[in-house]
Parts: sequence; structure tokens; C-alpha cells
Amino acid sequence: MEHVGQILANLRKERGLAQKELALLLNLSIGTISNYENGIHFPDLSTLCKLADFYGVTTDYLLGRTDYRFDPKTLNRRVTADYTVLDIVDTVLACEKTNRIENLMEYARFLSSQPD
Repeated sequence: MEHVGQILANLRKERGLAQKELALLLNLSIGTISNYENGIHFPDLSTLCKLADFYGVTTDYLLGRTDYRFDPKTLNRRVTADYTVLDIVDTVLACEKTNRIENLMEYARFLSSQPD
């Protein structure tokens, strides 16, 4: 599992940014960015949230608690007029609790195989 500093360095490099550029964008010093990436210091909660927002990931991703990368705003995205992504996730989790997840997955496969 990667530590926070490695994750931050990888995200910065994916964006093609130098530490100096990132420091300017986030109003931090180059030394602060370097210290975070080298595991010398850890971002405070406010800065951690700022970094998560900047990179479009969750704080859990930055902390190495999950490998799943997505913008948290995705959960509120409407997939139909009545449902959001979060509604679908909640439905799947409810099916899991009632041991109906296989039925749900079979139906989803069926629907995705149908022509538009």
C-alpha cells in the first residue's frame, strides 16, 4: 500500500506539474509540497481536503484507504431524472444485505445486452 506522500507525488506527476507549479496553484511553499511527498510532514485536514478537491479524488484515496479513484461529485450525478449514482449504489448495497445481489447482477447483464 502506498503512503500519502507517494500518492500525492503520483497525482502531481500525472497532471504534469512540477512541485513549484503545484505550490503556486495551491498557495503552499515548494518545501511544504516536498515534505508531504517525502513523508516528512502530513497535510492538515484543510489542506488534505484542498488536495483531494484539486485532484478530484476522495480523502480516503489520498490516505491510501481505497484504491478506487473517483470524483466524489460523481455520486450526486443524475443517471435519470429520478436517480443518482448514489441511489444505485444504495440499491446494490441493499440487495447485498438481502442476498439478492446475484439476481441484480443477472438483470443488469440482461439489460446491458439489449439493443438500444
